[in-house]
Amino acid sequence: MERLEFSREEQQAVTEQMLALREMLGDSLSPGDIAKIDEYIKEALELQTVQRDVFGLNPILFGLQTARIAIEETGLRREGLLAIIIYFSQASQHHSNEELVADFGPGVAQIIHGLGRVQELYKKSPAVESENFRSLLLSFAEDMRVILIMIADRVNLMRQIRDTDKKEEQQRVSEEASYLYAPLAHKLGLYKLKSELEDLSLKYLEHDAYYMIKDKLNATKRSRDAYIERFIGPIEAKLHEAGLRFHMKGRTKSIHSIWQKMKQQKCGFEGIYDLFAIRIIIDAPIEKEKMQCWQTFSIITDMYQPNPKRMRDWLSVPKSNGYESLHITVLGPENKWVEIQIRSERMDEIAERGLAAHWRYKGVKGDSNIDDWLKNIRAALESKDDLQMMDQFKMDLYEDEVFVFTPKGDLLKFPKGATVLDFAYHIHSNVGNHCVGARINGKMVPVREMLHSGDTVEILTSNNQKPKQDWLQIVKSSRAKSKIRLALKETQVKDGLYAKEMLERRFKNKKIELEESTMSHLLKKMGFKETSDFYKQLAEEKIDPNEVIEKYVEVRNYLLGNAPQQPVRSAEEFNYENPDEEYTRKNDDVLVIDRNLKGIDYQLARCCNPIYGDNIFGFVTVNGGIKVHRTDCPNAPELRRRFGYRVVKAKWSGKGSSQYAITLRVVGNDDIGIVNNITSIISKEEKIMMRSINIDSHDGLFSGILVVQLDDTSHLEALIKKLRTVKGVKQVERI
Repeated sequence: MERLEFSREEQQAVTEQMLALREMLGDSLSPGDIAKIDEYIKEALELQTVQRDVFGLNPILFGLQTARIAIEETGLRREGLLAIIIYFSQASQHHSNEELVADFGPGVAQIIHGLGRVQELYKKSPAVESENFRSLLLSFAEDMRVILIMIADRVNLMRQIRDTDKKEEQQRVSEEASYLYAPLAHKLGLYKLKSELEDLSLKYLEHDAYYMIKDKLNATKRSRDAYIERFIGPIEAKLHEAGLRFHMKGRTKSIHSIWQKMKQQKCGFEGIYDLFAIRIIIDAPIEKEKMQCWQTFSIITDMYQPNPKRMRDWLSVPKSNGYESLHITVLGPENKWVEIQIRSERMDEIAERGLAAHWRYKGVKGDSNIDDWLKNIRAALESKDDLQMMDQFKMDLYEDEVFVFTPKGDLLKFPKGATVLDFAYHIHSNVGNHCVGARINGKMVPVREMLHSGDTVEILTSNNQKPKQDWLQIVKSSRAKSKIRLALKETQVKDGLYAKEMLERRFKNKKIELEESTMSHLLKKMGFKETSDFYKQLAEEKIDPNEVIEKYVEVRNYLLGNAPQQPVRSAEEFNYENPDEEYTRKNDDVLVIDRNLKGIDYQLARCCNPIYGDNIFGFVTVNGGIKVHRTDCPNAPELRRRFGYRVVKAKWSGKGSSQYAITLRVVGNDDIGIVNNITSIISKEEKIMMRSINIDSHDGLFSGILVVQLDDTSHLEALIKKLRTVKGVKQVERI
């Protein structure tokens, strides 16, 4: 290797950068810092380890430029500056962590260690475009300043490679800036750096699109600025006239943002009407914020026609990230649509200092559990402190997730606590079903071993391995659980087929013909809803096959020869209508309505079908008649709430000869003879007449609707009580 030689321009640039940095940091540098840095750099130069990068850039000058961006844009101070210079000059390669701590303090050493660790991870995985990689990168950075330095480094690199002839490398760097670094800057609210990274990426990756938009923006700037002045002038006058304190600012969309919108809307530059937005920021006490924002809204919409489809009200209900603002789009002069954002000073501060709310609502994802964390980071950046408070942030950003590598270097995400089995089932069901363990970072581990971020996992399998029930307690991911349940079910099906074949052989040996219909009745009688459950228990030897054969013979004989004259049958698709009885309602029961008024014409409400003995109330209809409802009628609460003035008291006071049709729902096991048992009880009851039965049966259960005619609630309660005693009946209720 040859010693790095500085050109005259580079020497001059290094001197200028050092002077600027010393002036910016002022007294925050410790005595002797500069002298020690000089020693480190000279040593690295003499050992000839300082080499230009693939673009031919001088690493020492590049480090100083990166440090300046980090200090100006992110607020990094002494420790950040020293770490950048030492790391980028490769001087840290020749000094131990202990030496760095002794010379510059633990903060500098920690940042350098973090930069090195992230660089190793970066080399390990080429899949930098994945969200998983960004998350792992954040979790690997022990100190938040490491991420800030990486963002500053990439911004600097993107600025320096404008005229390079290494187009392939330029494209790779630009793609990483777009996929990785811009989203990282986005998460931290570094909007200026985020926009620069996106615009430069577009410039290098889609050169023609970038310059087309840039030229059109430049060509329309003067007219755009003049239009904004014409637009806001009348608004300012009206707001001042209303006595509001405020200030206004406008912003033009970034070139990258305009290009994305053109692609989404599939239109040309001229089709993007919201090239800029006006922000009106109200200076109001907190108790008057919303009122004055809505007042501003009213003034503007009186002047300009609003587009209701483009209105966004985050004043009444703030976004989940705390963002509060009122967005409207109005038709300004010359029939141009203009977006206006109305908010208070406090709301604007939260939006700017918080989680980059204005950008995030357009689709960038954010985790609610890191909102406060990032807000504190942003506050620290803007405070221009030494950022010592950042030491407490050990990147618990993704504490609920772990990120691990396959042997090929692919990155996978799992919930915290995930095990080797989760990893195996993520690859494929067969790999999971036959998993016996794994090699994690080359070390053999069992299936229960937990995964940790950064692990490289290789699954070990065996054809003799089968899924086990207790595996459901080992895995953490729902994907693995569902695959294990499916595998266990398939095993049960195989065992069930074996049990079925075994039972059929037993029947054949005893020379008993096995009929499916008789077997179906037997299974229902034994309480099985699913045939598979029966064969599962048979396979597990929980049921004696000989006992099954004996019960089968009993059921077969009962069905063939021991039936009573009236056929005993299951409830399947049973329907009965009473055609002989003519049902007529005679309302001669005495009903007292309101204050002892008798003889008033009334009707019984069909929604709840009240009968003599029910607690009731009257409801005056629009025609002046009375509808009588049960007090527990489903409609009662709504009637009382909306039409309380039309509700009158009512009660039964004398029994006549009236009978009432009552509908009951009966649910139970579809046992043999269940219908006979139910109808027998009803037929034995005095003053109760069967009107109809409709019963559906499915998988051994039946649900029946019975309509009976009876006198009052006492007969009804007695009937329900008796029906509940029928064997197999699970539920009886009035509907």
